[in-house]
Amino acid sequence: MRSIRRQLLIWLLALVIVGVGFAGWLIYRQALAEANELFDYQLQQIAAALPSEPFSSVLSSRSESDEGVVIQIWNRNGALMYFSHPRVPLAPHAELGFSTEMTPRGEWRVYSAIVGDNVVQLAQPLSIRNRVAAGVAWRTLWPLVLLLPLLGLAIWVIVGLGLAPLQRVTRALDTRHPEALDPLSDRRLPQEVRPVVRALNALLSRLAAALDTQKAFVADAAHELRTPLAAVQIQAQLVARAQDDETRREALKDLHEGIARATRLAEQLLALARSEPDGKAALASVDLAALLESCVRGYVLVAQERGVDLGIEASEPATVEGDPDSLRVMFNNLIDNATKYTPRGGRVDVCLRANEGHPVVDISDSGPGIPEEERERVFDRFYRVGESANRPRTDVSGSGLGLAIVKRIADQNGAAVALGESQAGGLKVSVTF
Repeated sequence: MRSIRRQLLIWLLALVIVGVGFAGWLIYRQALAEANELFDYQLQQIAAALPSEPFSSVLSSRSESDEGVVIQIWNRNGALMYFSHPRVPLAPHAELGFSTEMTPRGEWRVYSAIVGDNVVQLAQPLSIRNRVAAGVAWRTLWPLVLLLPLLGLAIWVIVGLGLAPLQRVTRALDTRHPEALDPLSDRRLPQEVRPVVRALNALLSRLAAALDTQKAFVADAAHELRTPLAAVQIQAQLVARAQDDETRREALKDLHEGIARATRLAEQLLALARSEPDGKAALASVDLAALLESCVRGYVLVAQERGVDLGIEASEPATVEGDPDSLRVMFNNLIDNATKYTPRGGRVDVCLRANEGHPVVDISDSGPGIPEEERERVFDRFYRVGESANRPRTDVSGSGLGLAIVKRIADQNGAAVALGESQAGGLKVSVTF
């Protein structure tokens, strides 16, 4: 499992180590430059301190060590008069001033000057200067190197303190009851943590709304199912108690009708559950004219049995992006409602037209219609329009779910549903895509 604290510790320590290394390199280069200036000045001072009188013979070496300064002296005739380290392989000829010479034993810094009648050459290995510069850099950096473990511990503690608000939020979520969906407090939280808490609060709010909707749906569904199931139970008891065939046939007919109503209600509840906002629909290109023709053709026999003239009044070519299955459920509900509420001898007209480039489906009937003041409420689940001064009483049984399903499916497919009055005085439902 990846740890933010561990990653921050590794990266910060890596950056510190790289920074210390770069600082050490800069200190080393600065110390080397200063050492070169100091040792060059030392070579000049040594050359100036040598005697200027001629030497009579070549002196023997004073030291066999390769460390320190090597001195060679020539007379005016070019004869070597003095060589302090005969084993050091230096050039036999002097080049006046400073120069750097490469030998089998490394690089040497050489200074040549004329002192009196003699030519003096002084040489020093650059390794000495490098060791001095490295020593200066190390003495400067070693306290920082010793502080690295303490720095790592400080980073670990500071990062832990910085992540403490996240741990508080985690503990608050862990100790919550599953049904506790009230928002988390964002007081005393750092600015970087507040967006996370706000996003969690928004999610909790959506979850609370979804759970409330689901609870209301389950409660309403249980309440609505209880009545038809109780009726089915009573009708089944009447069948069992029937004394003759005629009574039994009437009881069986009522039982079948009760079962059909319960089945229809269950199907509508299932359709409504599938059309919830979180339902996933597969969008496709839908030919509205062909879909409406299929829906109308499927209800022609039902309409004939109910004594209703059902047909397509006008149809223009139209294609929309949507879920064909849910759209079929929506149009079936609208056609079923229209044929149910239209009295015998009435008519239901389906029209597909275009309005400013938008496809519009109109389903008009000659039924009792819906009063204007109740047209918004009929989209609520389980709400049914009752008898009023503007609407006669109907004997059509229903669950109050049809238009709720229509509204939900229309929203999912980017359509708008509007209710109005048809030319025949009934209800006109317009679905605009």
